[in-house]
Amino acid sequence: MTAVIEVNGLTKRYRDTVAVDDVSFTIEKDTIYGLLGRNGAGKTTVMSILTAQNFATSGDVTVFGQQPYENAHVLQRMCFVRESQKYPDDATPLHAFRAAKLFFPNWSQDLADELVAAFRLPLKRRIKKLSRGQLSAVGVIIGLASRAEITFFDEPYLGLDAVARQIFYDRLVADYSDHPRTVVLSSHLIDEVSHLIERVLVIDEGRILMDESTDEVRDRAANIVGDAAAVDAFVAGREVIHRESLGRVASVTVLGALTDDDRQRLAEADLEVASVSLQQLIVRLTQHASSTASPEVSR
Repeated sequence: MTAVIEVNGLTKRYRDTVAVDDVSFTIEKDTIYGLLGRNGAGKTTVMSILTAQNFATSGDVTVFGQQPYENAHVLQRMCFVRESQKYPDDATPLHAFRAAKLFFPNWSQDLADELVAAFRLPLKRRIKKLSRGQLSAVGVIIGLASRAEITFFDEPYLGLDAVARQIFYDRLVADYSDHPRTVVLSSHLIDEVSHLIERVLVIDEGRILMDESTDEVRDRAANIVGDAAAVDAFVAGREVIHRESLGRVASVTVLGALTDDDRQRLAEADLEVASVSLQQLIVRLTQHASSTASPEVSR
């Protein structure tokens, strides 16, 4: 695979707050990434730095092998769509799309027109008069129709209802299949986007907690349920990231793939085993990381 973004030792501080804490990772060409984590974890800060809309305190970032800051050749190959995107007071969606067409060399007007119809977006209404869902649609249309080599979606679709979000997911997959590019999708709706993403980047308190393919993540953890004593005996020596108990019944989430021998032991002990969804895994991992963090670390 070819890396289109390389990040080494990236740190961002705001006075006494560390928003991004010495992170390193690569983003590969023609791959859909999920950049996942809690509010305030550092996701937007990372994307802002990668797209030259913010400055790192320390560390190194290269995009297409170059520094992105004040680099028009790099910037026109990226599209950053965010929920808080600002537009001029008198701008309409039509104005926004015309500007995007001038900036992005791979702009598809046909795709933009199809999406306008699918989202039922009023083109000539001033953007500041649009509903939250319509405003989200403007960002989604620009992000998809730009066909930029790297596109960042920072939860711009939160205002969309379930039907409109499904339109976004379907059109993203369809257009990605025909026109592969790198997509970084930041979302709180983890279960909704889990089938879209090929690689997972989880950030928590400014640090990378997970950087794995979705295939690897599927076997990352298991949930063991049954008699508490039998569960405790089975999970002894394993990394437990969550535990719940009700009377004599325990439910424990453990990290690590289960072997055939493990599954035989579970059956003999009359214990149930269930897979852990991506959302459950990320929730449990971030909770576990927070509970085991040093009390001296606070952000």
